[in-house]
Amino acid sequence: MTSQDPIDRLLAGTYPDPDGGPALRVSTKKVVIAPTLTGAEDSCLDGLELEGRLAVVSDPITHALMGARIERALAGRAKVQSLVLPDHPHADEETSQRIAEATKSADGLVAVGAGTINDLCKFATAGAGKPYVVYGTAPSMNGYVSTTAAITVHGHKKSLAAQAPLGVFLDLGVLASAPPRMIRSGLGDSLCRTTSQADWLLAHLLFDSPYRLAPFVLLSDDEEPLFSQSDALMRGDLPAMERLVRTLLLSGFGTAICGSSHPASQGEHLISHFTDMLGDPAWPPAFHGEQIAVTTLTMARLQEHILRERAPQVTTDAADEAKVITVFGEDLGRSCWKDFAQKRLDARRAEAVNARLASGWDRIRGEIERIIRPATNLDRTLQRAGAPRTADDLGWPGAFYAKAVENARLIRNRYTFLDFAANSGMAVAP
Repeated sequence: MTSQDPIDRLLAGTYPDPDGGPALRVSTKKVVIAPTLTGAEDSCLDGLELEGRLAVVSDPITHALMGARIERALAGRAKVQSLVLPDHPHADEETSQRIAEATKSADGLVAVGAGTINDLCKFATAGAGKPYVVYGTAPSMNGYVSTTAAITVHGHKKSLAAQAPLGVFLDLGVLASAPPRMIRSGLGDSLCRTTSQADWLLAHLLFDSPYRLAPFVLLSDDEEPLFSQSDALMRGDLPAMERLVRTLLLSGFGTAICGSSHPASQGEHLISHFTDMLGDPAWPPAFHGEQIAVTTLTMARLQEHILRERAPQVTTDAADEAKVITVFGEDLGRSCWKDFAQKRLDARRAEAVNARLASGWDRIRGEIERIIRPATNLDRTLQRAGAPRTADDLGWPGAFYAKAVENARLIRNRYTFLDFAANSGMAVAP
């Protein structure tokens, strides 16, 4: 990396804020992206003041892949506790609490894994007030350096406040040898920049809610080369893998800067969360990013359809608490309603939105159109990599997916094009 590299500048606190604030800063202190980390596992921790008793957290797969050698490498630096979770751990509140309890005597945690292990460790250490670092094993998601964790609480998948790692260490050789589906998953998770930004910008333009350019400016140099050469990822090309890794890290830094997942999680993630919450466990398992690949295409098409329309008019939201409970069941429905009710359009808010649409729809539409990528472009990116593109590719029944697209907006207090379509009487098709 050069001194002008955005990751370098973020770590140094010298990246200028495109929104006009002070230079951007992140809490992560060190990033290592190397062709190999073999022989350098211990030195990755240099300068981080992470010592004493360290708990290395992995699962059976990641322990065999990297965890065991990291434990051996760190034994000369600290007293190492090995915590190998059961096969296929879940990123839920209960598992995170078990990790916190099992590592209560540790001074810090070392996560060895990808999405689930990282989220569990960042959530557990945030609650315990301990630092952690992560050695990534797959380029499957953009959450390595984010300050939130996707944690399921009583069946309700939420984005909860957590903490970023002190350091993130990525071995390109290990990542390139990850299962192809995990690589495609990372590509899918990076694809949603366009739909997330469009949803977030829509809410800002309709309601004056907070919005920032910084997360998207960070991605501007790396996104196009990654998307246009996505097929190289599947050939084990290390420069292509580095572009994917950089895009995922910069996306995560964007959420860390904003203090929320808004820049990288909007309507497409709500649809994915719906399937996580209400899908049939007997369906073929899918990685998070594989789901996001499919749901991003759905959102991109929906956004394009709405942006082609003349000035829409919205009405009071027809969804009420009874509707939410009907969709999600009693307990989960009441939890979702608490979030959804905060954004639900009543008569007063609908009137204010209509006044804004009547006087400024062309401007609103133009601003959003400038930052999106065509759905056909996104589809080609996935097709070149052999990634899933339809609900059928994931084994999701068409009727269920249509229900997910229609009702996913009820999960969370984020106003997206899913809400805009429902409030303006437009059909929401998969």
